Amino acid sequence: MSERAAPVAGVIRAVPAVLRVPSLWLTALVEFRRMVPDQWWRRRPFLPVPDASMLAFRATTQYGDPAHALEPDDLISWLRWCKAENQRQRIR
Repeated sequence: MSERAAPVAGVIRAVPAVLRVPSLWLTALVEFRRMVPDQWWRRRPFLPVPDASMLAFRATTQYGDPAHALEPDDLISWLRWCKAENQRQRIR
């Protein structure tokens, strides 16, 4: 698997973990939309997927390796944090 494909594969592998936590579904959709590049339909692969270089950057900052696949438990923890932050910002 290429260095750029590993983070994308990790996201795909983590989707079932999110599906098991219905309280995070909306948060996952919001965060997914935030990561999808604007006007994604104008660039190959013509799908609303996060940029591979951004996922590699995230893998580097979290795991120290751009080729490290996302761990499902880490995704769930991050989504819980995002949900809490979104709620906290609405209260302000």
